[in-house]
Amino acid sequence: MKLSLSMWSMVEPVKAGKMNLMRFIDFAASQPVAGVELLDYFWRDEKSEIPAVKKKLADTRLELAVYSISNDFFQPDAGARQLQLADLKRGVDVANELSVSLVRVFSGSYREGYSPAQGLAWIIEGLAAGAAYAERNGVTLALENHGLFAGRSEQVRNIIEQVNSPALRANLDTGNFLLAAENPLAAAQNLVDLIALAHLKDFGHAEPNQAGHVFESLDGKRLIGSALGDGLVDLEAIIATLDQAGYRGWLSLEYEGPDPISGVPQSLLAAETLLARR
Repeated sequence: MKLSLSMWSMVEPVKAGKMNLMRFIDFAASQPVAGVELLDYFWRDEKSEIPAVKKKLADTRLELAVYSISNDFFQPDAGARQLQLADLKRGVDVANELSVSLVRVFSGSYREGYSPAQGLAWIIEGLAAGAAYAERNGVTLALENHGLFAGRSEQVRNIIEQVNSPALRANLDTGNFLLAAENPLAAAQNLVDLIALAHLKDFGHAEPNQAGHVFESLDGKRLIGSALGDGLVDLEAIIATLDQAGYRGWLSLEYEGPDPISGVPQSLLAAETLLARR
């Protein structure tokens, strides 16, 4: 298993104008990681930036672990679903341009006035079409446990089994299971045979009056992003589960706590320590 750093970890410095794609890659090169995770969210001029990113990765000797997109197939309008599919296909094409064979995908976000069953059908339809395109182009899609339709491990497994494509697998996000009121270790054990990517993420309990970086779980708990090892996720047991199952893919840090400039290095040091104990 190799460590990667997701650019989403640095979304706040990007929003503040203190970081961009090139600066992020330089920052990652100063950390104990072998690769980076890039996201469609951060492009400003995709066409011109792709060659620059490829050169920067080569210069820093970093691999691109995964290219992540933010699709949403819960779209009542058929035309909107086709646009989402086109975006997913573009994500596959960009992955090929960047020489990476893994694309992180989402399911969809619930919209009032429509049944969950109908929404799930749209999600499965869209991911099936996307997986077929990905397979033809040598790419694997990794479905993240995220949101109401794929937040829990059994939901992720159900979608993957219904799509029934070798090109759709799971992105195990260790922290997001807490938001869906599921034990992260039990979820990892349930999905371990399907995992193509793992996000290392941790959450702790938020103080009653705490604001910023606070999330509410489905069972009403207030959680805050934390450095790895400072929160509620049993990361050592999860990494052991992956190791025992023969997982040799990427562990990509997705830090969602305050002050990433200090929280990211702290988290990566913790991840290094956990990997050394294997």
